[in-house]
Amino acid sequence: MYLEKRPSTSQFVPLRGLPYHVRSWGQPEAARPVLVMVHGWMDVSASFQFVLDALQEDRFVVAPDWRGYGLTGSQGADNYWFPDYMGDLDFLIDHFSPTQPVDLLGHSMGGNVATLYAGVRPERIRRLINLEGFGVAATQPDQAPKRYAKWMDQLKARHRGELDLRSYDDVSGVARRLMKTNKRLSKDKADWLAQYWSRRNSEGQWEILGDPGHKIVNAQLTRVDETLEIYKGISAPMLFVEAEDNELKTWYAGKFTYAEFCERLAHIAHVRKAIVPDAGHMLHHDQPEIVAQLIEEFLGQR
Repeated sequence: MYLEKRPSTSQFVPLRGLPYHVRSWGQPEAARPVLVMVHGWMDVSASFQFVLDALQEDRFVVAPDWRGYGLTGSQGADNYWFPDYMGDLDFLIDHFSPTQPVDLLGHSMGGNVATLYAGVRPERIRRLINLEGFGVAATQPDQAPKRYAKWMDQLKARHRGELDLRSYDDVSGVARRLMKTNKRLSKDKADWLAQYWSRRNSEGQWEILGDPGHKIVNAQLTRVDETLEIYKGISAPMLFVEAEDNELKTWYAGKFTYAEFCERLAHIAHVRKAIVPDAGHMLHHDQPEIVAQLIEEFLGQR
């Protein structure tokens, strides 16, 4: 099994009345900003361990399990909203860095949340790094009736147990699932991740630490005009990192193109882009050394 070089410390932090599970590495330094890392959809904070091990410098890093993921509960919610993630992040940053701006990194869904947050609270972010957070396809007002109906239908399916995630006989089954999803993931890393990505339930099965409510569509439409206004508010320099084998075409099947994403990105004042070779969407698993180098070079720039 993979052996971590920099083990994390685990703690629960009260955020908005919810015991939030947060991993941290290193010790706070007065002269250096906190680096906050937020994970993507159906992932956990331990996912960043390989990148942490590849960093050349020790620094204080905190990474939460989003609500309804990992060891963070859900407050009884049966579906999830982007504004809640942003609110949670705001409280998290205030907790770990009450007076100083932070460096903020997000992967996939976490990259989308981080980018929106940086436009809403620009004074709280020194540097912004987005790993494969491409955003979502634009919607039109006439889609609203069917979207709300789909949301309600999925709520009912959730409560009937029809959206429940598959469980596994042993933790090695979870590891195989991870390797099936990501063909580049080595067995030693998959075995290590599986123990944080799942837990054994009372029936002896290993269940994924992701609430099925995350599978429910967002009831409200995505308004790109609002998103672009938020992007214009980002004052921090931003690094956008994509994988050589990004899956944007597969996800949206022509509904949202790479060219459209680049048009959105152009509304952010200071952006650098980088491409990680021989990597897919989980680029922080596939090429952690390259990702770590990009992070340190960008955060170290004047």
